[in-house]
Amino acid sequence: MKYLIVGLGNIGPKYAFTRHNAGFMVLDRLAAREGLTFKIEKLASVAEFKHKGRSITLIKPTTFMNLSGKALNYWMQQLQVPIENVMVIVDDLALPFGKLRIKPKGSSAGHNGLKDIEAVLGNNLYPRLKFGIGDDFPKGRQVDYVLDNFNEDEMAGLIDRLDKAIEMVLSFCTIGIERTMNFLNE
Repeated sequence: MKYLIVGLGNIGPKYAFTRHNAGFMVLDRLAAREGLTFKIEKLASVAEFKHKGRSITLIKPTTFMNLSGKALNYWMQQLQVPIENVMVIVDDLALPFGKLRIKPKGSSAGHNGLKDIEAVLGNNLYPRLKFGIGDDFPKGRQVDYVLDNFNEDEMAGLIDRLDKAIEMVLSFCTIGIERTMNFLNE
């Protein structure tokens, strides 16, 4: 079985540790744990590995956040991965920092990366792992908040949260979304 795991974020060192790059961070941590190196390929940085008999492809779109759908769609078609075996990892303002939640489908909730994926796919029927980044920003400062680095307190708990997200991704690939939601959603 094939799986495509898509971490959302923005490319470049300027964005590396920003809240909006939570998806990239999860994949970077997973790749490091598995001894993988990302290679720049068409529309994404790509790494592949096997886990419990599953072929798992990790992609970090190089299209910037607002055009993530193009990369997801290309790799889904290229690898012939069905939509139910695709997972998008995305930052979420509506969840407190570090809270993790898998959903089988849902709205974009205003997230530009998810909006683009929905526009390209023509639906919102794809699994996603939401990584809570909190909403501790003054009115009108949302963009500054998501494009700012995690603060010191958040950084102290970030590794644990990234590892928990990895556990959820691997569970999704091995026991499926329903059981993963039942056992691991917070």
